[in-house]
Amino acid sequence: MVKAEAKKNGNIAEYVIHMFKTEDLLRTFEFDLNRITNQVILNIPASNSEKKELILWYAKHIEAMQSQKIVNSGHLKEVNDLIVQLFSLHTEFLLSEPTYKKIVSKAEPFIKSQIAGSKNALNNPILVCLNAIYGLLILKLEGKEVNANQQNMLESFGDLLSFLSYKFNELNN
Repeated sequence: MVKAEAKKNGNIAEYVIHMFKTEDLLRTFEFDLNRITNQVILNIPASNSEKKELILWYAKHIEAMQSQKIVNSGHLKEVNDLIVQLFSLHTEFLLSEPTYKKIVSKAEPFIKSQIAGSKNALNNPILVCLNAIYGLLILKLEGKEVNANQQNMLESFGDLLSFLSYKFNELNN
């Protein structure tokens, strides 16, 4: 099983972030499966059958992104649908889960700050959290410093998404 599929069955927020990374990787390599195979897949310590499975997985997502016309920007329909489902859970739990309300209250100032920073281009708090975590992970991968405020934001968003992922998994498995 491809690593992403395992994440999909375990932690849906991690899966969505992994799909953001996949979409960016495919765009970076201009949807050239040969380049992805030679420069990425062949360098992964995995069995030949696992590598073949990865090649097929990337090929499937290349085809999906091209057919959905999101080669320059945007997310796969499957990814957007998952974000909508997480947002629905978020809305439901704000009304019914006191524990979740506390988690959201810690994340809320950071969410509002991110929305304001986007000049209200983003207004879905779940997408805000996912984008911010993905962005901070990229910063860390690039070896850039993450300041204390960013780290606090990352932790509060992580708590929010972990709760939703746990509940999503409970409802869907």
